[in-house]
Amino acid sequence: MNNLLRKIFGPRGTKTTAGELAKKFGLELQGNPDEIVRGVAPIADAKPGDLAFYSTERNSNAFKILPITVLQKTRATVILLQREQIKDAPKGATLLITESPRGNIVKILGEIYREKPRFGVSYFSVVERGVFFRKKRTNYIGQYATVERGAVLEEGVKIYPGAFIGRNVVIGANTIVQTGAHIENATIGSDCVINANAVIGKDGFGYTRQDGKNVFIPHTGRVVLGNRVSVGSSTCIDRGAMTDTIVGDGTKIDNLCQIAHGVVIGNECFLASGVGIAGGAVIGDRVLLGGHVGIANGIHIGDDVEIGANSGVFRSIPNGEKWMGMPAGPGIEFFRHYAWVKKQIEKDKK
Repeated sequence: MNNLLRKIFGPRGTKTTAGELAKKFGLELQGNPDEIVRGVAPIADAKPGDLAFYSTERNSNAFKILPITVLQKTRATVILLQREQIKDAPKGATLLITESPRGNIVKILGEIYREKPRFGVSYFSVVERGVFFRKKRTNYIGQYATVERGAVLEEGVKIYPGAFIGRNVVIGANTIVQTGAHIENATIGSDCVINANAVIGKDGFGYTRQDGKNVFIPHTGRVVLGNRVSVGSSTCIDRGAMTDTIVGDGTKIDNLCQIAHGVVIGNECFLASGVGIAGGAVIGDRVLLGGHVGIANGIHIGDDVEIGANSGVFRSIPNGEKWMGMPAGPGIEFFRHYAWVKKQIEKDKK
């Protein structure tokens, strides 16, 4: 029953051939170029008509190399693999040969399961006069979405149902704004994805205490996202109080994150779910923040830093270091503390 439901309601691939994929992505082909590919599946579960891949690449410890018997027994019609695995491929299978099957499978997935193009402005949307479209015929605005006067939509922008785009917003080419997202006071780069219910450009948590009362500080800054930025569902990125909140090119932010006012995040960073960054913090390039990392206000994080999950960062971190813990410190320091505590516990038991 599950297989039947998956077949009826699951994602459907665009039918293509092994030869077309080889030509498009510069792959060496061995076998029948007219072999039809209807979908992509894990190599152990693949069936005739599927494309699967096998790789011995280990880009990180998270990647597990499957036993070679999985390749030998696969039923996939087309297999993406490295040259050294050709001898273990089933007879009769069509092979696509590359040095990086993991890298190429990402491109092939995007090709086979690409979303059908959407264009046009829904009758049930609200698009005020004074919205600037670079090429309106290339844009899509779904039902009950709102775009206020003064917003600028570049070529290929897609606004999904129920999203809100304020009057001080510029959205770059081919950016996608998913259902329920709310964007104000922001400049969004090209090829970005703003996922469902993300909130970008609202006022930050900026207050001052006067005469014993909390007084709100008016915010005049913006949010500036670079190109190829991804913002996860229900993530909030606050506008700056007087300076801008900035996220660099290629940075990926997971669901349920909080980026406070005036934060600067560099290029090609990864922020896992639940990360919270307080106002004025500066994050370098290629930084990795594990789930539920908290960073105090005004902290500076260097380039290529990695911070383990559930860490609390209260002091600045130089380039290239790996920190973890609460409060966070260098990884080796954390494990020394852990070993000492464990040793004391064992002593107490005796």
